Amino acid sequence: MASLLAIFSSILWGSADFFGGKLSKRYQAIAVTAVSQAFGLLIGITIILVSSSWLRPNLSWDGYFLSGVCAGLLGFIGLVAFYSGLATGRMGVVAPISALSVLIPLTIAFINGEKPSSAQLLGMGIALTGAVFASGPELKGGLAVKPIVFAVIAAFGFGAAVAFIAKGSASSAIMTMTTMRFSTFIIALFLFARFRTLGGFKKKDLPVLIGIGGADFIANLLLGVATTKGLVSLAVVLGSLYPIVTALLAFKILHERLHKIQYVGIGFAIVGVAVISLG
Repeated sequence: MASLLAIFSSILWGSADFFGGKLSKRYQAIAVTAVSQAFGLLIGITIILVSSSWLRPNLSWDGYFLSGVCAGLLGFIGLVAFYSGLATGRMGVVAPISALSVLIPLTIAFINGEKPSSAQLLGMGIALTGAVFASGPELKGGLAVKPIVFAVIAAFGFGAAVAFIAKGSASSAIMTMTTMRFSTFIIALFLFARFRTLGGFKKKDLPVLIGIGGADFIANLLLGVATTKGLVSLAVVLGSLYPIVTALLAFKILHERLHKIQYVGIGFAIVGVAVISLG
């Protein structure tokens, strides 16, 4: 069950990244992020009300609140850095580095004493390699410093956010995710007040923004639940396969040509998941 939840979170994350990136070609990335995550907050509040899963927050690190706030702030920083890196450099440089964000929660899980089987470790290594390859690593033409710095910041932000998601979910996954979105919503309010604009979106953009926000929120929620149903290390690796989904959507919808290494990456990911399932 945990593996399926984590894989489904990758599908939703990859879809949100694709449509978010596509919309960011017409609007500012920060505006797309802020507005879509505001819709994610509404979805979280709705789920809490319907499921009666409200828990009073506290300032203990054993609860969900502090972890949710940290995850929201770090995730937002990571996303802004990721889009900024794409704006200043090549996708083939920025995406593979940011895909390594999983190494942070993975290392923390091992430090906390998790011991996957040999087959699971092998499968995780193969799948993670596939995720990096599927993002289309590109080394030709030299490497500029600025996009690499942004990519490293994105990797740290994403990885640390996932680590806090796992920690907060031990108390309550839905409350952790909603707190995340509340934190980013506060940031969005400051941005809207500072720039005195809601991003200039049109009515036809609202379904896409709602879809992006919903997919991202549910992806976080599923990964959070997955970390409570099995090994955290296994969940975060399977949840990091989203670059494959983004690449396939670009191929299918935008008719973008996949590089040979991306086909190799997709193959590696499939083999990795198969090895994990056998373990």
